[in-house]
Amino acid sequence: MFASVLSAAIMGMDVHPIQVEADISDGLPTFTMVGFPSAQVKEAQDRVRTALRNNGIALPPKRITVNFAPADIRKQGAGFDLPLAAAVLAAAEILNAQQLEGVMMAGELSLNGEIHAISGILPMVIRAREEKCRFCMVPYGNLREARLVTDMKVIGVKNLIEMMEYIRRPETYQWSEGEEVSEPGKENLDFSDIKGQESLKRAVEIAVSGFHNLLMIGPPGAGKTMVARRIPGIMPPLTFEEGLELTKIYSIAGLISPTDPLIRNRPFRSPHHTCSAQALAGGGKNPRPGEITLAHRGVLFLDEMPEFSRRSLEILRQPLEDKVIHISRVSGTYDFPADFILCAAMNPCPCGQYPNMNLCRCTPLQVSQYLGRISQPLLDRLDLCAEVSPVSYEGLSSVSRGENTETIRARVERVQQIQKERYKEEKIQFNGEMRGKQIEKFCHLNQEAENLLKIAFEHMPFSARAYHRLLKVGRTIADMEGSEIIKKDHIGEALSYRAFDKKYWK
Repeated sequence: MFASVLSAAIMGMDVHPIQVEADISDGLPTFTMVGFPSAQVKEAQDRVRTALRNNGIALPPKRITVNFAPADIRKQGAGFDLPLAAAVLAAAEILNAQQLEGVMMAGELSLNGEIHAISGILPMVIRAREEKCRFCMVPYGNLREARLVTDMKVIGVKNLIEMMEYIRRPETYQWSEGEEVSEPGKENLDFSDIKGQESLKRAVEIAVSGFHNLLMIGPPGAGKTMVARRIPGIMPPLTFEEGLELTKIYSIAGLISPTDPLIRNRPFRSPHHTCSAQALAGGGKNPRPGEITLAHRGVLFLDEMPEFSRRSLEILRQPLEDKVIHISRVSGTYDFPADFILCAAMNPCPCGQYPNMNLCRCTPLQVSQYLGRISQPLLDRLDLCAEVSPVSYEGLSSVSRGENTETIRARVERVQQIQKERYKEEKIQFNGEMRGKQIEKFCHLNQEAENLLKIAFEHMPFSARAYHRLLKVGRTIADMEGSEIIKKDHIGEALSYRAFDKKYWK
């Protein structure tokens, strides 16, 4: 007899529905699997046979053929165990094949029949809603994650016996069972803890307000990492739609918390400098999100930027421009979202004391080689370069506290709201996302600002990309001052954040 059930395969960020078909016919007792299954999927036949036997279910000694359609998509992972078991049971007439119609399921089987959680459940449930399925059947460990899709019925099962029971009588399932999880406490990182560094705080506020990329350069121990870790706190809270989008990414990557799956806070990803180019960009035989995508809607922090491999750094160039990263494989091209703020920190030389010649032990050649690890095209994509100076003893010993995170965040939200109103017809949200025609349309300078920019362009070797980024930073500074026109002071401040990279990269 023939039976089939719907499952899904995840390729990149896309979910492809997979029909798991089973047929039991007369012939020598064999278990054949076709439809481009990987070695992981082929192992499912032994898990299913053993799990059924350990639960007192005997398959008939006949020829069993299982097909995964469409056959041109490679099937990977252990998530096909549950639909495979259901299809075989229906083909053996232990379950009614009609009861599997309009049902999507996924899960991993253990040898005793228990069903274990898998990654990628949320995008599968979203796809089931698009396919207009009656309900989804998922491992009980994935139930909280699956229920984030509120308009789709989801059944969580712990073992094969429960699966068979709810397939036969889905109306007996308690759809409302489960408890809500309160929002977890946030890590107590506040800008008021930072002593001094007012110019750096100003640069960070500009970067977050306009969604610009930031480079911090200064000696070790000056507070670069301390400031970077507090950047997500001054970003506006995630909306539910943004949180669901991030949860989908983290679900595919297998990084979801089983107790509270919804991503509630802005991501802050800080990969080590030994991180490979593939780990940063994502990929693999079945491409998975990398650090660039995991930082979507948040901050990607590269500490000790020159210590990263040249290949890893150059990978950043394309997603910084397009806000998406394209990964090409033989099996196809995969697009991963990559809309993040790049915050990088570095020392000006190997010892970290340049240009203080009294403390710096590096030769001019060592300094030049160290700074040369950052290419000019990548520098052009960093909107602001802030110099970080060591804090004095008086500053460190002072008991006075600076502005707290909430105060700065309130100003950032006000500036971002101005931008959202301005660009509501442009399909962008922030100044940092403007393209050529949008820059011409929205970046209006008065005569003094134009004269200053002309002088700077003649005396400093700016590229066309750096020129446009100057205008975008000037637009953000003007918004912070409540001005529709970009004035001389706004351009002057924007230029000051480009002068530091010219100071070091002569």
